[in-house]
Amino acid sequence: MKRKLTLFFLSLVMIVGISVAFFTSVADASGEGKLVYVVPLEDEVERGLEAFLRRATEEATENNADHIIFEINTPGGVVNAASNIGDLLSGIEITTTAYITNRALSAGSYIALFADNIYMSPQATMGASGIITGDGNAADDKAQSYWLEAMGSAAEAKGRERIYAEAMADASIDLPEYNAPEGSYLTLGPTAALEVGYSQGTVNHRTELLAELDLTGAEIVEVEVTLAENVARFLTNSVVISILLSLAGLGLIVELYSPGFGVAGSTSIIALILFFYGHTVAGLAGYEVFVLLIVGIALVAIEFFVPGGILGGIGTLSIIASLFMASGNVAAMSFSILIAMVVSLTLAVILYKRIGLQKGLLRYIILSDQETTERGYVSNQERKDLAGQVGVTLTPLRPAGTARFNHERVDVVTEGGFISQDQPVMIVKVAGGRVIVREQETKEE
Repeated sequence: MKRKLTLFFLSLVMIVGISVAFFTSVADASGEGKLVYVVPLEDEVERGLEAFLRRATEEATENNADHIIFEINTPGGVVNAASNIGDLLSGIEITTTAYITNRALSAGSYIALFADNIYMSPQATMGASGIITGDGNAADDKAQSYWLEAMGSAAEAKGRERIYAEAMADASIDLPEYNAPEGSYLTLGPTAALEVGYSQGTVNHRTELLAELDLTGAEIVEVEVTLAENVARFLTNSVVISILLSLAGLGLIVELYSPGFGVAGSTSIIALILFFYGHTVAGLAGYEVFVLLIVGIALVAIEFFVPGGILGGIGTLSIIASLFMASGNVAAMSFSILIAMVVSLTLAVILYKRIGLQKGLLRYIILSDQETTERGYVSNQERKDLAGQVGVTLTPLRPAGTARFNHERVDVVTEGGFISQDQPVMIVKVAGGRVIVREQETKEE
């Protein structure tokens, strides 16, 4: 009897153990008990997006997430922001999946390559990653070479063939079988991406994706962009930066030509505040940027009271340096500043021709008085009374020299010829400080 009870309990323990193992495996397969973060990666790739993704991935890491899904829909953007995002994703130890819902072009395709898995919706595309400058032209060979290697290395790091990533960035690579003959950048659809091993599957929506990843029962945390981050992303857009800097310059110019302080000056200040606010929220502007900005503004203000121009020049350079330090992208910021300068200088010329310097702060900076004879200014005495007088040369005139007229020594100049000493001369013209003489012929008796 005792033996039967022992066998019964052993069988019961075995059944319980098998049941626990079975249900645990089922739970694992369905993703129950796992934590998945879903992070949107949308619109233009810029430094504001970089700041948002940094916050999202840090939050996922702190909460011990098991998986991060990046839902990508972007036309591309700034190369240095994409490069920083790539470095960020490559350092994450959590399993990552890029789900391309619509498009991952240019910098977007580069970012997608850093994910452990790539899934695409039926209408999605990725590629067309040629690098261009802010003015729409192809970048120089150095930038192209860097980007080509970056694309290839990103693909290779995740076990993908680099030739296809390189073809996305290099139009000289010939892949006619994927509609990318020489002269065209490679763009992969869902089928082609699956064929070349860049995609693990095509899914219609997130639910199917979770099923493919065995995460159906996982806890989903959707990371949303905060209002401040949305504002920062908008304000760090390259086009918006150019507009803000142009408004700041225009406001300053108009204020210099206007009496008192008004709407133009306020607009200029608000534009600068928005610029630095966006870059601060995006994590691009630190305290050193504001120190440079404040010092620059202070020096420019002092220039209104201290002549010389040196302090104003240093202050202007300090303000420009703060703009570059806040941006993190020298090329893009240079282009934005150039646009702002052209717009501001054009307005300055127009206002000068229409208004002049009679109003505004500019009249205290630029001397507009003219030294005219009507206002009592004379550079030298104009001796109109000497015209027609006859005298004698005291020195040879070659053609300048000295002559005496009515016991007065006068510096004179001939009409171009030589006149020797002690010769009679007559003053034929007085032009400002020049007294012009002509030799007088002596009569023979």
